[in-house]
Amino acid sequence: MWGRIFKIQSFGRSFCLDLLVYSSQEGCAVADVPVLKTVGPLLTAEQFHQLAAVPAALEWFANIDNPRTRRAYQSDLADFSAFVGIQQPSDFRKVSRAHVIAWRAKLEGQALAGSSIRRKLAALSSLFEYLCEKNAVDFNPVKGAKRPKVESYEGKTPALGDGQARSLLDAPDATRLKGKRDRAILSTFLYHGLRRAELCRLQVGDIQMRRGVQHLRVHGKGGKLRYVPLHPNTAWLLDEYLQEAAPGAPKDAPLFKPVRDGRRGLDAGQPLTADGVYKILRAYAKSTRIDVDSLGPHSLRATAATNALDHEADIAKVQEWLGHANIATTRIYDRRHTRPEHSPTFKIAY
Repeated sequence: MWGRIFKIQSFGRSFCLDLLVYSSQEGCAVADVPVLKTVGPLLTAEQFHQLAAVPAALEWFANIDNPRTRRAYQSDLADFSAFVGIQQPSDFRKVSRAHVIAWRAKLEGQALAGSSIRRKLAALSSLFEYLCEKNAVDFNPVKGAKRPKVESYEGKTPALGDGQARSLLDAPDATRLKGKRDRAILSTFLYHGLRRAELCRLQVGDIQMRRGVQHLRVHGKGGKLRYVPLHPNTAWLLDEYLQEAAPGAPKDAPLFKPVRDGRRGLDAGQPLTADGVYKILRAYAKSTRIDVDSLGPHSLRATAATNALDHEADIAKVQEWLGHANIATTRIYDRRHTRPEHSPTFKIAY
């Protein structure tokens, strides 16, 4: 099965290598293959021949950039390899659609969510597509294996009403530095629909002027960049916060950092954590008596998307704005067809 990824220094040079270890169920190493991560001097003959011997399956795995995706796919493939008894890369040639269907049945028996099973099958399909491209297998056995239906997420991520959103924006104490930071955070969520991780990654230099309009440069999923026009309310709150917290802060400084009143300045240190952002939101929700089940930062993203669509924003533009790869994900936030005032209940007259 797929083992851990080890970071090593090798060959007595300044090479930084990722060692991808493929091991059997008994723990015996079948292949220890170094894959170059950053290149220093020229390759030696030994390095050249080692890299030329990398199996296609390991090439595919090493080419996954996103650490979270890599960890998830590593776990998925470890589970599949253990289930079907893959001992070495050449065994992938023997995998049939029946193996995939049997694995899917096993996952369903574990009462996993349909979305989790779809992701696991997508990971396996991605691997086999690459193996087909490299002529390491003859076909992709995942194709044709039925995947669980896409679940309806309506109601799973609650969106705030307009009054609740305004109450939340007004909750922080604007006379204190922490309050100014928190107002800027809440406004960035509610007017721009960022993910929590995207907000935590923002740096001072990500506030940029483009075509005469201030934008946020957002570092999204999979390393994708998008530029979101900055709402005037948020621009004003960010400026107010930065003028007090860190006038002239370096561009690589985190935009949002832990602050204490009386302590000024932003440097290139640690930004707010995802957990820290969650606690900020929950504290203000409690102080404003917003009692919404499962309220979290993603609820503010849902609020922004729902509000934009309610006010007739083009759904394709909202997709791009949110950084969704698939417009079907954006449609989850389109709740115009569920407005209470449009219900047949209010069309009845006796």
